[in-house]
Amino acid sequence: MSTNLSESILQKRIKRFKSIKRGYYSLIAIISLYILSLLSPLWVNDKPLMVGYANNQYDKGEKFEDLNYNDLWDIGEPFNDKYRYFFPAIWDLLDFIPGISYPIYESKYFNQNINKFEVDFRLLDKSCEKEENGNFVIMPLYPYHPHEDLKDELDEIFEDINDNGIYDMGEPFVDQNEDGQWTQNNPPTKPDGFGGRHLLGTDNTGRDVFARVVDGFKVSITFAVICTFLSYSIGIIIGGTLGYYGSRVDLFGVRIMEIFSALPFLFIVMILSGFMQPNLFILASILVFLSGWIGISYYIRGEFYREKAKDYVSAAVSMGASNQRVMFKHILPNALTPIITYAPFAIIGYIGTLNMLDLLGYGLQPPAASWGEILKQALENLDNWHMLIFPIIAMTITLFMITFIGEAIREAFDPKVYSRLR
Repeated sequence: MSTNLSESILQKRIKRFKSIKRGYYSLIAIISLYILSLLSPLWVNDKPLMVGYANNQYDKGEKFEDLNYNDLWDIGEPFNDKYRYFFPAIWDLLDFIPGISYPIYESKYFNQNINKFEVDFRLLDKSCEKEENGNFVIMPLYPYHPHEDLKDELDEIFEDINDNGIYDMGEPFVDQNEDGQWTQNNPPTKPDGFGGRHLLGTDNTGRDVFARVVDGFKVSITFAVICTFLSYSIGIIIGGTLGYYGSRVDLFGVRIMEIFSALPFLFIVMILSGFMQPNLFILASILVFLSGWIGISYYIRGEFYREKAKDYVSAAVSMGASNQRVMFKHILPNALTPIITYAPFAIIGYIGTLNMLDLLGYGLQPPAASWGEILKQALENLDNWHMLIFPIIAMTITLFMITFIGEAIREAFDPKVYSRLR
């Protein structure tokens, strides 16, 4: 193995990681897919990217054609209804930011009388194309939302003679099923494939499976990363403190960890789920508080015990360095190296835990999208094979890529590679 004395050990590790192609490309793929999932409101959504609409009403300040040249709007005079532009998908993307309220668009503003408050933008898009009045709707690439209930979506195409946005008995329609009847979409439906309405079909409640699989990837990775970050943060602080100070501090801390290790995690989660509906952050906090930090604490504790006995620590203490500086400046960088290789496998464990809880019904509650929740629906009705196969495929591919990343990191951080004996 050729060496470059000007390179630091970290640079050598990064270089070696890049040389392990399956891990390096898996990391690029995971990051790319996660960014796409975070931006999913811009390409998987029932809300449009942009709406240009004039509601055919005269408001003060709007421009009109002054036929009489009297600077007054008279009855019967034509006017240009001022266009307004809406960006619902953008607001949907920014909805998670605190302090930003999501604007609700009333259906009556868009001349929809469909007995619901929110706009049916897919129906509005069809209406704008049919009427050719200059209004337009730009829908995302895949026009379905992961939380959207599609039970009432029309299966047949009808001509809205009354221009009221609803199907009335006696109105003509295109009989797609050739049964002479107007029908509704009764979920679940099988995959339509490319070019169809629902790429991977719909679930038991009429929600699009592809949209939920995409959102489930975002939820799983976000949950696992949050849990890993919190577990490492708490575990490093507690384990480092116990390992550095030892004595009674260590004795007391270890007893506390033993108590937490004995707690029945699933039983406690079952009890808590009876009192509240946990969201992603609450569930992550419960998992980390009950058990997530314990393993990291034990490991860091052992690493601190081993490192503090070395000469460089004694040298730092003799030079007057404070305990905090010795812990975080000198010992911690050397103690972190072994547990960095464990992080990808911790992420795998947290993804599995989340989907297991969702499958049992004690995790994220509907309509939150998760692979486990889709699998739960599939197991209730095994005829819906598409709800069983596609989440499993997505989960398998994700776990394989993270495993490849973990193996590459472990090989890159292998101390034998950089020893004087090689």
